[in-house]
Amino acid sequence: MRCEMTPQGVCSSKICFDLNGNVVTNIEFTRGCNGNLKAISKVVNGMTVEQIEGYFRGNTCGMKGTSCADQLARCVRKAYDEAQKNAASAM
Repeated sequence: MRCEMTPQGVCSSKICFDLNGNVVTNIEFTRGCNGNLKAISKVVNGMTVEQIEGYFRGNTCGMKGTSCADQLARCVRKAYDEAQKNAASAM
């Protein structure tokens, strides 16, 4: 399923990705540090939600308490949890 999330407290204004079970692919950031975010998107493509959280959750940028990478980890977790909740309520 295609997900579109709005990160908080960072330069990126939108993060889009595909979520198939707990596997994340086709990550796209809108705005932010273009080169860095393209690199992150390539590196995490095909990783699980848990792997992305392990690498990037808690990462900060400058004086901010978060980063685009941290927001990606938070967004994929939120999307996964919402998908699980929706699947459970559909039963």
